[in-house]
Amino acid sequence: MIPSQSDTVADIAPTTLDLTDYDLSHMIVYLRLLDAARDGAGWEEASRIVLKIDPDVDRERARRVYHSHYARARWMTQQGYKELLKMPNSSRQ
Repeated sequence: MIPSQSDTVADIAPTTLDLTDYDLSHMIVYLRLLDAARDGAGWEEASRIVLKIDPDVDRERARRVYHSHYARARWMTQQGYKELLKMPNSSRQ
């Protein structure tokens, strides 16, 4: 089952060393941020399109949310995926 993107994001993504329910429900957000970075999108564009936060309206929040979630997305590629792979299949659906 492919997870759907959560419509809301927290101001700060989790920073724990454990995979959280928030991470699981925002996996698509993380993947889209990584794709945007790979494609050369700036943080403003990614904030607007992926996070649905307009940096022209709330620049500091958009920047904070983007950097927090992009850092967590990168953590997922380096460490978090290991926890994901340990989960039983039913927990990942």
